[in-house]
Amino acid sequence: MYIIGENIHIMSKKVKEALRARDAKFFQDLAVRQVEAGAQALDVNLGPRKKDWEEVFPWIVRTLEAVVDVPLSFDTTNVDGMEAALKTVTKAQPILNSTSAEPERLERVPLLAKQYNAKLIALTMGKAGIPVSADERVSIALETLIPRMLEIDFPITDLIIDPLVLTVSGCQEYCPECINAVHMLQYAWDPPPMVSVGLSNVSNAVPRENRPLINRTYCAMLMGAGLKMMIADPLDAKLRETIRIIEERDDSTPVGRLYLKIHDRIAAMEEPQPEDVDMSDPEQVAIWKTVQILLNKVIYADGYLEQAQPAMAMA
Repeated sequence: MYIIGENIHIMSKKVKEALRARDAKFFQDLAVRQVEAGAQALDVNLGPRKKDWEEVFPWIVRTLEAVVDVPLSFDTTNVDGMEAALKTVTKAQPILNSTSAEPERLERVPLLAKQYNAKLIALTMGKAGIPVSADERVSIALETLIPRMLEIDFPITDLIIDPLVLTVSGCQEYCPECINAVHMLQYAWDPPPMVSVGLSNVSNAVPRENRPLINRTYCAMLMGAGLKMMIADPLDAKLRETIRIIEERDDSTPVGRLYLKIHDRIAAMEEPQPEDVDMSDPEQVAIWKTVQILLNKVIYADGYLEQAQPAMAMA
């Protein structure tokens, strides 16, 4: 799994304060810790920076490149800020995060990525927003995003399609469709572009104590669909362990065997079954409940882990 570390994000109070103070050591320590934990690239989300973008984007690039050699992924809506960052990069091939299928963005951002030899994340989102169904998301990729890349001779090998993970809290019906979209995108073009998602989006607006379980369960399901790249938290040891279990096919623990069964069911385009689960094991029951939520079989509620096992999930 290629992990783009998510932790340099302006939504974090600590990141916001460190950026205000231009605290280089804070960002360097955070970058090094993510890379040491296994991140192969770093997402850098500083927001649009409408007032200080000319100074701040070059500053963050120089700050991070002083201590790490991995690609930097610039996550901003400010296209001028993207270019200021790209002009400063001296090390690994950068990533632009992102374009969408909206005409004004699709016109400019891919050309910028091509000019500076950057990989490009392209979202399956158009003017009408994010469609629910996997078919519609894949259609955006095939009918709008990829044709634009071909039009400007942008290498498909540098294109990364993001079918968009949305939160299970409020957008639950999107969760199984994103799994289907990941699976479909691998067969929709030859050669297929890379596929990546923002994993932690699935647990946005969820109580903090439930977020890691939802993230790693969804990760196992997406890996079953063929996902090999994601923006995620490399500092989450249990998430890393789930990825290791699946990649190494480690069935030495009951929970490991369950994650492998979930992965294998999704890979076979099947749904996980109750017989896959030891219902006397509370940890496995929690994972099973989470799978049912993510498949939109049981209505999500913040206290779902405290609820009695739904009868429909046991059927």
